[in-house]
Amino acid sequence: MGEIQKFREGRPLWLVMALCLTFSAAAFADGGVTFTNIAANGGAGISFDRVPTPSRLAVEQAIYSGAPYLIPPEGAAALLADLAANSPQKPHGSPGVAIFDFDNDGYLDIYVTNGPGAPNSLYRNLLGATGRLQFADVAAHAGVTGTGQDYGGVCFGDIDNDGFEDLYVTAVGGPNILYHNNGNGTFTDITAQAGVAAGSFHHSGCAMGDFNGDGRLDIVVANTYDDWTNRQPVFVQGLYPKLEHNQIFFQDSRRHGDDDGHHHQNPIHFTDGSATSGIRNIVNLPNGSFTWSISAVDVDQDGITDIMWTDLQGAPPTNPSQDRGYNRVFRNDGTGHFTDVTYQKSLNKFGSWMGLAFGDFNCDGHLDFFSTNLGSWINGQSVPRWFLGNADGTFSDPGVGALKALPFGWGDVTVDYDNDGDQDVIYYGDDDLVNAIAMDNPGTVLQNPGCSANFVLDQTALTTDHRFREVNGVAAGDLNNDGFPDVVTAAGFRIVPQPTWFQTFSSLGLILGSPLDDIAALEIALSSRPLPGSYSLVPLVLKDGDLAIEINSANNGNGWVEAKLIGSAGLTTGGKSNRNGIGATLWFTPDGGKTVITPVVGGASHASQSSLTAGFGLGQAAKGTLDVLWPGGTRNRLYDVKDGERIELPEIPCSITGNWKNFGQYNSCVHRAIDDLREAHVITEDQGERLVRSAVRAFPGHHGDGDHGDD
Repeated sequence: MGEIQKFREGRPLWLVMALCLTFSAAAFADGGVTFTNIAANGGAGISFDRVPTPSRLAVEQAIYSGAPYLIPPEGAAALLADLAANSPQKPHGSPGVAIFDFDNDGYLDIYVTNGPGAPNSLYRNLLGATGRLQFADVAAHAGVTGTGQDYGGVCFGDIDNDGFEDLYVTAVGGPNILYHNNGNGTFTDITAQAGVAAGSFHHSGCAMGDFNGDGRLDIVVANTYDDWTNRQPVFVQGLYPKLEHNQIFFQDSRRHGDDDGHHHQNPIHFTDGSATSGIRNIVNLPNGSFTWSISAVDVDQDGITDIMWTDLQGAPPTNPSQDRGYNRVFRNDGTGHFTDVTYQKSLNKFGSWMGLAFGDFNCDGHLDFFSTNLGSWINGQSVPRWFLGNADGTFSDPGVGALKALPFGWGDVTVDYDNDGDQDVIYYGDDDLVNAIAMDNPGTVLQNPGCSANFVLDQTALTTDHRFREVNGVAAGDLNNDGFPDVVTAAGFRIVPQPTWFQTFSSLGLILGSPLDDIAALEIALSSRPLPGSYSLVPLVLKDGDLAIEINSANNGNGWVEAKLIGSAGLTTGGKSNRNGIGATLWFTPDGGKTVITPVVGGASHASQSSLTAGFGLGQAAKGTLDVLWPGGTRNRLYDVKDGERIELPEIPCSITGNWKNFGQYNSCVHRAIDDLREAHVITEDQGERLVRSAVRAFPGHHGDGDHGDD
């Protein structure tokens, strides 16, 4: 944080009138690891530059021309409205990040989106080929550059259950693109045949999930509003332009029979079910909402994949009953029809929500989540925070406790960053606020002591100060296969601080009792002039956005396991789950530790998606037990998962909670499924024997025999 002292030596500035009027003011040891950005200054083969969007950048530059700006006669409110009308939404873009293994070589790769005229990047992980953690941009060879549009969000999943993960990329003003993975290091753009271009809406994020229970992934898309050349809906009270409903695309059946009894593959195709699925029936908002991120997740752990999304409030509505800034839950009835249960879940909590991360922060067996927001220094009512799931299906809002205040956030992830056996949160932010740039988030690591959900700030974990990057996309995954999660972030722009205009909130008198009080800062873009009735426009010095790859030091001695799910729809009789297991819920219990929940989520964070491989910390335990609730309701268990193991766990469609007549019926089902999985070359002989032993041991009241003992 060395930059802080240098800039605090300047004289205090008067906080801009418009800004003032707009916003109110053990065996499981924690921590001990740090993150280092290996992509700094072009390191690790990363050369990403996020370009601005020319049409919106021109609007922004017209404001900051250097000429005095006269206050309208109507006063500050009119000034704000005028600025908002001429201030574009994200002129430097909103890059998203995906971490996935596109070539199935066992090493996670990175996809990041770019703006008009610049290619999206697909960074192949070269660790397996060279022994060094470096990356090469293979987007052109792979056919996924997408040059020519303003791309933002990205999500992935195996849409045809062929074992290779496909990409869906959203665009501001559309059309979106669906890339099918050919399995040979290349992709094919199948958007037209698949019917998922999604029109010319201003798309933000996306997610894949099996919403109608047919074993194939569908796609849901988050949309915002009709014109990003202005931000009136964000800053001006009661002004509602054409809000854009979110969209859902159901994958059609890919097989049909003919007279000879054989089955033939149809081209991949989706049907737009947005109007009939129920996702447009938003409580109190008939004209839609303003959605920044969207996720496919089993919210209530019933084996059915629901939809959750974050809505932006901005300025309050003239009709308070139409508050639009909620974390919304749409419960799925299992057929792909949804009901807005936000109020029933007690989530009608006002805010400008922008990113989602899921886990079980207090280890009580109920799903919790963290949602990013404007931050305490910008708007004390719109604070990023966590919500705890209750036994009755509702969520509680405990506030932020001893932290007192938290900064602005876009993307966020839930990870056990120190592998101590509980789940922590990492999130990033900063934002262009029309007349100032909020620079209050240096990168926030919230440590969860003892799975208490009483988070504390770890100020030493990140070795890079991210306040000078407007980070949007955030995703996590184990990039170097050391068992500890790493974090990738993409910035829309970088700022070059000007000493005259850089100001901490504390120097402006806004002290909230947080450890970040002396760090949270503003870069003023509009300042008062001695001449009454006018402002001077401060030239902002901005650079293209970049990509940071922060590698975990992994040196605190804690153990770990990693689990990747393989759904068996089409592989076994009775298999119901999509190949990625998106929508599944995993429970992991280290020996002597507490049980934590990790859902396999399609989408999440902000316009981004983390690796689908779940990581669990062991602390000093030697092993633990893994339970899986698959989409469709099947429950499997694997015992004695040892420290350092990477498990690929297939769906065995013989649930330990099933209504079995006797053990023999269950045992026969298990052996048939294991035989199917061997024949499909999903598992080896030895793996099959291990799965059988655990399945037998997990059967209620059955303790195995000499042939089916413990591992």
